[in-house]
Amino acid sequence: MARDHYEVLGVDKKASDEEIKRAYRKLARDYHPDRNPGDPKAEERFKEIGAAYDVLKDPEKRKEYDAGGIFGGFGRGAGGAPGGFGGGANVGDIFSTIFGRGGRGGPEPMRGRDLETEIRLTFEQAMEGAQIPVTVPKQATCQTCHGDGAAPGTSPVVCPRCEGRGVDAQSQGFFSITQPCPQCGGRGQIIESPCPDCRGTGLTLQRKRYRVNVPAGVKDGTRIRLAGKGEDGPLGGPAGDLFVTTRVAASPVFKRRADGNLEVEVPVTLAEAIGGANIEVPTLRGTKRIRVAPGTQHGTVQRLRGEGPPKPNSRDRGDIHYRLVVEIPKDLDDKQREALAELSRTDGRDPRERILAGARRDAGAGRSEESGKVGAA
Repeated sequence: MARDHYEVLGVDKKASDEEIKRAYRKLARDYHPDRNPGDPKAEERFKEIGAAYDVLKDPEKRKEYDAGGIFGGFGRGAGGAPGGFGGGANVGDIFSTIFGRGGRGGPEPMRGRDLETEIRLTFEQAMEGAQIPVTVPKQATCQTCHGDGAAPGTSPVVCPRCEGRGVDAQSQGFFSITQPCPQCGGRGQIIESPCPDCRGTGLTLQRKRYRVNVPAGVKDGTRIRLAGKGEDGPLGGPAGDLFVTTRVAASPVFKRRADGNLEVEVPVTLAEAIGGANIEVPTLRGTKRIRVAPGTQHGTVQRLRGEGPPKPNSRDRGDIHYRLVVEIPKDLDDKQREALAELSRTDGRDPRERILAGARRDAGAGRSEESGKVGAA
């Protein structure tokens, strides 16, 4: 009897999806074949961990497993009740389990597990798009037995007990109850001479190499689906999918904004901010010139439309926002100090006058209010 999936992952039956995911990732790292080369026990544990997570990560599969349905097997029910008929089991699940496969010649092929991996991109690759190779370990059809689980030169034989149906019928009063054949485990076939490489499972752990087409303009954390590149399904079932998450390196110049556009901090001199200037700024495809208006304030933002990253599912491109940062010189020579003093004399303005006048009005109003209180007393 297979171990309980919660026990395999070392989590409580009330564990959250996030707790289950963390437990799986930790165990998968510890027992990954790359970290345990040539260790068949680690490989079996890796398979067991993957099978448990495949059920518990899916809300519907987990619900059926907890109710003792097809994913929970026939040895346990909700709350551990024998036979999959424990308290709280869904009636539809029970009847689907009992009658769903009778007379159909054994179990249906199961879909292979989905897989996840990550790729790392430079900022330039993310902006322009790229083809990135990725290698993933996966359960794939055994090359020795071609997936039937039998040693070369032999073939699986029809199960003599169920005659290939994969189910065993038992009369229970008014009902004829079917369950997986105990002799062949529901496969409808028996492997008398298991394949030495896959030990009769039809699948072996293999390293597969794919190329991921990364579209232009992807963000960090974008998830790309490669259909049919997950694990091969048991019993000739369809393969799962491979999900690739992008990890984009930061650019020393361009910052990604929440709206998908880019932002660049552009230093300007005090003279350029005061008198105005045409300055050169970087773009994704070179440089362009923008106009700094006379009297530009620190933090002013200017935009170049259509110079940003490509927009998803569109031929259009986003924008680049240039935040102008006025640089104040720290060390001045005598000539610069003289010019600055002359500017201060000719300017004659007090930039703080407005806020000081407001403060004086507030203070005057406060004193009047206090005087009124004293007179009333």
